Amino acid sequence: MPTWTALTQTAGREAAEALAEMGEDLTPEPVGSGVFEIEDGSDRWEVGLYFTEAPDEIALTLMAAAFGADPFIISELPEVDWVAHVKRELSPVEAGRFFVHGSHDADKVPAGSEALLIEAAMAFGTGHHSTTKGCLLALDRLIESGATPERIVDIGCGTAVLAMAAARVFPVVVLAGDIDPLAVDVAKANVIANGLDGRVECVEAVGFDQPLIEGAAPFDLVFANILKQPLIDLVPDMARYIARGGKAILSGILTTQADEVTAAYKAGGLELDRRDDYGEWSTLVVTRI
Repeated sequence: MPTWTALTQTAGREAAEALAEMGEDLTPEPVGSGVFEIEDGSDRWEVGLYFTEAPDEIALTLMAAAFGADPFIISELPEVDWVAHVKRELSPVEAGRFFVHGSHDADKVPAGSEALLIEAAMAFGTGHHSTTKGCLLALDRLIESGATPERIVDIGCGTAVLAMAAARVFPVVVLAGDIDPLAVDVAKANVIANGLDGRVECVEAVGFDQPLIEGAAPFDLVFANILKQPLIDLVPDMARYIARGGKAILSGILTTQADEVTAAYKAGGLELDRRDDYGEWSTLVVTRI
């Protein structure tokens, strides 16, 4: 079945979210919508609407004009078996002791590695993106340093690959939270598939704002692989919920944004231990002083 996308950009998150909400009332109605910040410091936001029938171009034009957005760009996409495509393109990833793979590559797991199974159908956040791989490498170095965190949480966990990696090596229950209920369901399925049921607890949460997460604080180790502005917004909670001497591994940050994030965390009482750049993305490790 072919699908259609309708994409536009506008200034400001509030306008983008309102535009996406109005789009959900179109006829034919979209099967999904999304609002994404364009990470270039411009405060521009992309709005995407996704259809299984050709959308009403006139209605989209009027909507865009009403919100001062760019005209929608409408594209028809051919039918593609995306899972099969991802299996062909998604090779295993090694990040220190960690080996992230799909079941189609189970025979390639090196002896002695910490294997993490993420199926191609759940490919977002598998470790193939430089941000997730950077976090896994930072965790690997932390393990090599002899760290033994007892209270660990993954904020914005996605597929829970980081939480599962920590649970593989530390004998504790790791918490994993995400604002998206679908991501939480995916994370729970991945936890079971990796034999970590009871070792990783996945919950729907906005940052640290969730009873189980708040009750487990203060944390010795926090993962947050999200985006620049949410990371900056989290600084007060990071300072509140991380134990003194505890660490946070941060990513989802463009190299051009790393200094700004570092400065925000330093102002909040979290000093930079290390910064590593992988292509256009940075991974930061900070310690609460």
